[in-house]
Amino acid sequence: MMKSVRLQGDDGVLDVGEEGSGKPIVLLHSLLADRAVFDAIVPLLARERRVIVPDLPGFGGSSSAGATIEGIADRVASLFDALKLGTEADVLGNGFGGFIASMLAIRHGDKFDRLVLADTGLAFTPEGKQSFYAMADRVRQSGMEAIVDVAMKRLFPDDFIATHPDIVAGRRSALVKTNPEFFAEACHALAGLDLTAQIGTIHNRTLVVVGELDTATPPEMSRALAAALPGAKLLEIPGCGHAPMVQEPETFVRAISGFLA
Repeated sequence: MMKSVRLQGDDGVLDVGEEGSGKPIVLLHSLLADRAVFDAIVPLLARERRVIVPDLPGFGGSSSAGATIEGIADRVASLFDALKLGTEADVLGNGFGGFIASMLAIRHGDKFDRLVLADTGLAFTPEGKQSFYAMADRVRQSGMEAIVDVAMKRLFPDDFIATHPDIVAGRRSALVKTNPEFFAEACHALAGLDLTAQIGTIHNRTLVVVGELDTATPPEMSRALAAALPGAKLLEIPGCGHAPMVQEPETFVRAISGFLA
């Protein structure tokens, strides 16, 4: 059973779920989700690992850390000392969480061991950046309901949406509870980010994973990311979109377990 811990620091609050024991692994969720997006894989990982799942700053019970990936990564970095993780934890980030995980490795890579970057990249195209600005404007004007249907199509392929209405309804319900202003801040943070110049400074061993059908961060973004990271491995998961840990949890865990062993 996952327990919830609120970490109150000088600069804000992180609401964290935790389950299991063993070598720690920290899971960072996407822009279109909260920490519950990992619910299907937490019990699988917790058989052998101490699984730590924060709500990212501005999501769930965690306070905002502003509109930069650097600020968010610095807040997440406070977890390692607060939870006494040592330097042996691994970090997995999905989507937005993947960009944060990359920045965490750039700025605080000595705090943890291995890195898994799922469905993420170096930077978005000009069209991708514009879509984030447009989403930010919509939620500020009309709330999260204004983008939730589009968000589900970015998270999952159409056939999964059609055949798993309960899962999609749960993800939809979680997203509409997100604070619109914090969501808009995160959109701006992603639109303004380009990791190209800094990515080569990452020294953590890295696995890049992407769903074959991801439309939010298409596979070519992950391929470019893997190519820019010396020694990084790339793995594509057939039939999955932006959230393979939801679509194919057992496949996803098998895919990362060899690398993390």
